[in-house]
Amino acid sequence: MSKNQIIGIVLLVVGVILLYFGYEASQSVGEQVVEGVSGSFTDSTVWYLVLGAAATIGGLAMLVFKR
Repeated sequence: MSKNQIIGIVLLVVGVILLYFGYEASQSVGEQVVEGVSGSFTDSTVWYLVLGAAATIGGLAMLVFKR
């Protein structure tokens, strides 16, 4: 297994964990109230979701494209 594959797996796992935490944060009562009033999630929830998606996509790309 090459270094790139290991890094890809780590990115994939970290990305999925961040997406999970972002989803859980978005479903909390406080977050629902903030979303209902302002129409958007808090900054921390958005960062969890954005960074989780980026890490997941990056990890998948590193696993699929082996260069």
